[in-house]
Amino acid sequence: MNLWQEYKRPVSVPEAVQALASAAGPALPVAGGTDLLLDLKQGRHTPVHTLVDLTFIPEMSALEARGDSLFIGAAVPVNRVALDPLTAAHAQALVEACNLIAGPQVRNTATLGGNVAHALPAADGTIALTALNAETEVASVTGTRRMPFTSLFAGPGKSVIDKTKEIIVGFYLPLSTPHSASCFKRIMRPQGVALPILNCAVWLERDGDIVGDIRIAVGPGGSTPFRANDAEGTLEGKTLTEETFNLTLDALLAQAKFRDSARRASAEYRRHIVGGLFKDVLYTAWGRT
Repeated sequence: MNLWQEYKRPVSVPEAVQALASAAGPALPVAGGTDLLLDLKQGRHTPVHTLVDLTFIPEMSALEARGDSLFIGAAVPVNRVALDPLTAAHAQALVEACNLIAGPQVRNTATLGGNVAHALPAADGTIALTALNAETEVASVTGTRRMPFTSLFAGPGKSVIDKTKEIIVGFYLPLSTPHSASCFKRIMRPQGVALPILNCAVWLERDGDIVGDIRIAVGPGGSTPFRANDAEGTLEGKTLTEETFNLTLDALLAQAKFRDSARRASAEYRRHIVGGLFKDVLYTAWGRT
């Protein structure tokens, strides 16, 4: 049994969205395919008539500085993101997140866009991009638009992007500034490659002994990628001390909505361990500034 009837290889973004729109049956974009193809083979995805391969589109495989932003195409494999000098210089949290996605063979194929498109609230790349204040470029037959990264998500596994008509072209991240840094870490079960029990990313700017602007993301802290705005407001403009850290953690715990997961951990356990993880990530980012 064929998993699809047509397979198209467009070489431009307009050609790709037109291929989706004009397909004779249900159509989906594919790049790494590490999740989609497995779901199709195992019957966990509804049948697809047309697959539109995005890996031949130069724009979507670009990783480069553009003005005051770092652009990462959605079809860039996560291992390339992890190894590129530009991401090392401007997005350390994303480098650390990509190094933890699955295993080496999967990282060589899986793409950053695919990690985001699944819309999971604890996806490693997604949590890092949330803390790094990314913007997303989305294309349809009517053109392209840029939108705040966190506005992509509608719920667990639910994206506002219509994959049958639209594609994620790539992500724009602000270039790093003096005395700014980021960090990503996660807690997972000890058996090799595993899904995270909890992960955390922090980006901050330092002004002497004062925490300037700061962004905190924790996954899963809600039904969509969680930005701890209340905790950020508690620490911003303050000296990083044990007292201010504890107040910030209290604000994070008051805002986060941890969930029970039979395969990962209970909400109670996540509340118990988040303080240690958050402190480790925060102080590592602080030290890097």
